[in-house]
Amino acid sequence: MTEGQHRPIRSFVLRLSRTSHAQRRAVDELLPRFGMPFSPEPADLDSVFGRTAPKVLEIGFGMGEVTAQLAREHPERDYLGIEVHTPGVGNLLKLIDEHGLANIRLVQHDAVEVLARMIRPASLDGAHVFFPDPWPKKRHHKRRLIQPAFVHLLADRIKPGGYLHLATDWEDYAMQMLIVLGAEPLLENTCETYAPRPDSRPRTKFETRGLNLGHEVRDLLFRRR
Repeated sequence: MTEGQHRPIRSFVLRLSRTSHAQRRAVDELLPRFGMPFSPEPADLDSVFGRTAPKVLEIGFGMGEVTAQLAREHPERDYLGIEVHTPGVGNLLKLIDEHGLANIRLVQHDAVEVLARMIRPASLDGAHVFFPDPWPKKRHHKRRLIQPAFVHLLADRIKPGGYLHLATDWEDYAMQMLIVLGAEPLLENTCETYAPRPDSRPRTKFETRGLNLGHEVRDLLFRRR
């Protein structure tokens, strides 16, 4: 890094979470098959999946249970999951193997860089950002993923008519999401404010934890113009 340059603000911190033996084995054995190494060049997603089908991006899939469930319920769609934490990557790979899923690929890298470099404009049919890190302390709000520049980049990668679905159980983050997405010219809200919880969105462990804490979960469902 040269003098005068600043480190980019990351929306994640690589925590020293324990990776189980089974998760590590899945990473070692299955990531070469189902993973996409980060590349500065755009990927041909049809070639990656071996077919032409609707492509849905899952940003920050956590332990991968929701991504795996969606892939099982919608075999006609292809799911590209992005996650930086190795235990989650290993767990999703285990689920892919256990359920024989052929319509998931993973990238273990920063979502901002993946979107900027690997995903072509207007190549996604949909994108999910479910329960991103809320960074609840005010001084950390700058680390939140849902910021104007990121939303514009994400919207640009979605096809006209495609969708962007977000969910959070933090009220002030939901308000920020609503403001940021509402100000993006490429997007239009499918509801007046927040969307009713779609039956199609499986419940995540983060959602359950939030509900147990008394938090209200809010969904946002926008369409690409």
